[in-house]
Amino acid sequence: MDKFKVVMNLVQKRQTSLGFGLIPLLTAGAEHVFSTFAFRCPCSEWSFLYATVSLLVPAAALLLLGYMLSNKTWKLFTGLCLRRSNFFGFKFICGCLGVFLQLTSTAMIAPVSWIAIALLNGVYFECMVTGLNVTGRYLCRERSESCRVELHKLPCDKTSIPSAEREAVLTTIRAQSQVLGWLLIASIMLFSLLLTCVARCRSPVSYLQLKFWREYAREENNFFDSYASLHAKKLAERNIQSFFEMTTPESEPTPPRYAWEKISSFYKFKTMDKYYSTVHKYVETCKNPQNPVRILSTKSADISNPAALAFVDEGTMML
Repeated sequence: MDKFKVVMNLVQKRQTSLGFGLIPLLTAGAEHVFSTFAFRCPCSEWSFLYATVSLLVPAAALLLLGYMLSNKTWKLFTGLCLRRSNFFGFKFICGCLGVFLQLTSTAMIAPVSWIAIALLNGVYFECMVTGLNVTGRYLCRERSESCRVELHKLPCDKTSIPSAEREAVLTTIRAQSQVLGWLLIASIMLFSLLLTCVARCRSPVSYLQLKFWREYAREENNFFDSYASLHAKKLAERNIQSFFEMTTPESEPTPPRYAWEKISSFYKFKTMDKYYSTVHKYVETCKNPQNPVRILSTKSADISNPAALAFVDEGTMML
């Protein structure tokens, strides 16, 4: 039992890393199943369009799914239309754009994995290239005339082209596809490394404080989920009991709407602050939690936060 608890604690601490590692594996499995059982190159004038759609549309769907599963997406868009006065503010637009870029960098993991694995497989690229007549001049150079005429039929083996010549052309196409796949993987890894280095170089806090901040954000999120569930259960039980027993309900304090708005906003880090989240800042600065006074400020429209502290507002994925 103790060993099981150690494993569970390790999984909870590394859930983000494990999630980022699990997404490409699941994407690879889905791509393999689709390319094996569902993808069938028509070997006609539809080849290019069919292969392109099969390659890019699932990637686009995975990108949208990544947006939908991120808590930060809904934290950004919930109530956004009610803040119309800030829509044309420069800081507000820059803040929204910065959050959207952070969202995109996370959501791109699955679609990029799909495209890279599909290119390594070579099936989609093979069908795509043979569906273009313009590629015949390059692929069938110094080969028989039937190679150019029946190029689109190569993936289906329904041609009069000699098998050795057909296999040589397909091998060239697969090699090109795999080269593009490895270049895409290397480019994404290099870009991620550079982006992380830039974010860490611009970090307003030291490495150890950033590590502590990450632990605090994880623990706060866990406590919030458990306490919110417990409080909702108590409130629901009180209301149902009062309804059926037809009695006056007991007092059950619940944070007012303004308090929820304050802790639901994106955290704006300032070097002079000693707070680690919006909840931390609210409980430290609110003088009267029972009746907080709403203070309007033009600075509230700025929702940006440094890239190095992007984890603060990320939370866990919606599942």
